[in-house]
Amino acid sequence: MKRLDFAIIDPHIHQWDPYHTPHSAALLVKVLGKYPAAMDRVIRWVKPKPLLESLGITQYALSPYLPENYQADSAPFSVERVVHVEANWHHHKGFGVVEETQWIQQLDFKAQGLKLGAIVATADPRDRKFKDILNAHQEASPLFRGIRKMAAWHEDTGIYRWCDRPHLYQHKKFLKGFEQLARLDLSFDAWGYSTQLSEITALARQFPQTRIVVDHLATPAGLFGAVGKRTGKTPAQRMAIFQQWQQDLARLAEQKNVYAKISGLMMPVLGHRFYQQQRTATISEIVNLLNPMLQHAIQVFGVNRIMFASNFPMDKPNVALVDLIQAYIQMLSPYGEQALHAIFRQNAAHFYQLKIESSHEKF
Repeated sequence: MKRLDFAIIDPHIHQWDPYHTPHSAALLVKVLGKYPAAMDRVIRWVKPKPLLESLGITQYALSPYLPENYQADSAPFSVERVVHVEANWHHHKGFGVVEETQWIQQLDFKAQGLKLGAIVATADPRDRKFKDILNAHQEASPLFRGIRKMAAWHEDTGIYRWCDRPHLYQHKKFLKGFEQLARLDLSFDAWGYSTQLSEITALARQFPQTRIVVDHLATPAGLFGAVGKRTGKTPAQRMAIFQQWQQDLARLAEQKNVYAKISGLMMPVLGHRFYQQQRTATISEIVNLLNPMLQHAIQVFGVNRIMFASNFPMDKPNVALVDLIQAYIQMLSPYGEQALHAIFRQNAAHFYQLKIESSHEKF
């Protein structure tokens, strides 16, 4: 196993606890938490099929995922800091979303040898009190750096829609509210499917001074296998998805205020089905699958505007975190030690304005 000679910054993890926080399955886990098989049967009965296929294994969504769980997944790699990205807090109307920031702020990362570097919360720019909600996030934690508002909405109705409408990032009220985010110099995590890349590009072009990062390389659903009702079912369809993704990502990368997270690329919605074989992908399988995506991302963004991020536990049904990190090290090593340091640490610190000082770094 090749080790890094520096500590990783992971700028995209999720934390939740359905037993003690607002969660869409809170009642279910409190009643059936000791009976995981029964809980799985119930959740598959009450939740829509597209959501279940996006999750792959319900266990990870229904179980707490806290600092100790992340530390166990990332060991033996040294992770110094993490960035929590909003995890669909159930009290998501109005000021309810600030509760997540307050809850994350009090988690004991230090007990696990970790530091919470930043919090990416959520808020809806269409909300008439959007500016006040941003201020409330800032008051709730000095680590608040920006927001994510998911726009992932696929034309294929069999692919889960994480947004209440299509074309969110082009919506007039959204753009008007986004002006407040820009004025406060906060960052924005954009997440849509690859079919929505042009919308993210338009947003970045309209707000060229705002730091924007596209999560998960815009999740080309169906790239590695059939998903939904009609996506990625044939090799020709999958090649078309890849080629369109390449073109649209290259256009997005022309916007110099945009970074990209090489994260979430083992989620089931891309077509991975290792979990159905009751195993996770090997390092060589990860490399073979993801290397074409990674090489293209580096080609268009360079090594100074992309960042490794785990997206754990969302990718956990298909991959072990230590194998994922090792695979990325293998793919990135040809670019040299400086590139490894940038992608696994420096770029995330710069984008999220993390307060890290040493003889080599100051952000």
